[in-house]
Amino acid sequence: MPTTPLNLDGATGLVDGASAVIAAALVELKKRGGPDQSQNLAYDIAHAASALATARAALTYGQHGDDESRLAAAFLALALKDLAARVLGHEQSWGVSGAWFGPFADFVSTYGDPAFLASLATVSGARHLGDDFQPVAELFHKFADEQVRPHAEHVHRTNGDIPESIIGGLAELGGFGLSIPEEFGGFSTGGESEYLGMVIATEELSWGSLGIGGSLITRPEIMTRALLSGGTQAQKERWLPRLASADVLAAIAVTEPDFGSDVASINTTATRTDGGWVLNGTKTWCTFAARANVLALLARTDPDRTKSHRGLSLFVVEKEVSDSKGFLLSQDAHGAGTGRLEGRPIDTLGYRGMHSYELSFDNWFVPEDNLIGGEDGLGQGFYFQMAGFENGRLQTAARAIGVMQAAYEAALEYAQNRTVFGEPIIDYELTRVKLGTMAAIIQCSRQFALEVARLMGAGGGTVEASMAKAYVCRAAEWVTREAQQIHGGMGYAEEFSVSRYFVDARVLSIFEGADETLCLKVIARRLLSQNN
Repeated sequence: MPTTPLNLDGATGLVDGASAVIAAALVELKKRGGPDQSQNLAYDIAHAASALATARAALTYGQHGDDESRLAAAFLALALKDLAARVLGHEQSWGVSGAWFGPFADFVSTYGDPAFLASLATVSGARHLGDDFQPVAELFHKFADEQVRPHAEHVHRTNGDIPESIIGGLAELGGFGLSIPEEFGGFSTGGESEYLGMVIATEELSWGSLGIGGSLITRPEIMTRALLSGGTQAQKERWLPRLASADVLAAIAVTEPDFGSDVASINTTATRTDGGWVLNGTKTWCTFAARANVLALLARTDPDRTKSHRGLSLFVVEKEVSDSKGFLLSQDAHGAGTGRLEGRPIDTLGYRGMHSYELSFDNWFVPEDNLIGGEDGLGQGFYFQMAGFENGRLQTAARAIGVMQAAYEAALEYAQNRTVFGEPIIDYELTRVKLGTMAAIIQCSRQFALEVARLMGAGGGTVEASMAKAYVCRAAEWVTREAQQIHGGMGYAEEFSVSRYFVDARVLSIFEGADETLCLKVIARRLLSQNN
């Protein structure tokens, strides 16, 4: 086990060297026709690059002290081992020789050593949020502990609704207005710190519960970004203050039964009528649709399907608060007869409380003023929605970190108190290696999410947000699984919250951009363009 501090310059050189391996693979990927023709290679490149981007952020964190340095070193060793596993046996596809791993071998041997990882079992590391944002973390952690956690198990086991006390309490804290500019009643002041509060609050709320905590503020965040990206001044003045105060709660209606991540191909139509538009079609996986007062809905306003995403527009669709068990609403469709909106709930393994729905629109009327961007917004809805989803991907990474943190804490506590064969299971090397690996993954993922938040606040960070989501959400599956495994048989019992963390984590790499689509259509393509 190493006794000297991590050489950060040397570690940075290893990240640079590993990035050169990624660059060589991108050259090969281009030769092979790109992500569409070589999907497996593109997928592996995207995930390896995402892990290395996380490792680079971790090295900056490692400058803060000894514990931070050790966590960063452990994570870099994990990232290099992951890269090796993807390349082994496929060196030709990656454009490297059989001896490519030589420069990395000693580092991985040292900092991937079981004794070193085991030494980190109880070392979670300081977060270094600073004087401005440490109080934010403490405020939302307290709320999650006192208001969210007491309800989390009941809602999960009964597939119940989010208590109104949580919604009201979060509104009082300003949780729905973190990304809304001050001029519209929110708390955002712009600049590099604009996204940090959202990331920190989301993690803490997700530590309380993914279903009834962290995900509550995701939908208004997505809608807020879409409005800020393309809304008229009148629309911003109308909707943003109401979103900030939770006077209006939002859901996002984009996905369709035949088109999940393939947003550009959706079929739901919006047709002009007297005073506005009528919607016809079906949306699915619309989370929180019953409780929401408004839906941000993407529809095809141009019947010419050759225009693809350029024929889509984004609407604010008003509706009544409805029964979570299913609903059927009707309205006067302004010359198009009676409009109907039916919501059918979709039962899920986890992520309960928010409830997801299939929505059927039959001549549902939307006023002209609710077309985001007005006439200038026609055909621009895809871009407005993507602006919202970029923020949503970063927020989903923060949700994953919160779930991982909760799982790690549960596993650590159980390991310290559970005795097997006469010893606390935390005394066993295998248990400690698992916990040390979790600690490194969680803290370094957190630091990457914070770095991406700063990048997005400065006007960048688009691909990094996708990379953060890709890496962290898959990592959350491993962390929660191993936390459950440490609990043994009790990890499979609903009596312990770790079983909920495991099923909740599974959804993270599916929604807000499925992992495969995110890697192939966003990350790999962007890396190819940058590599050129």
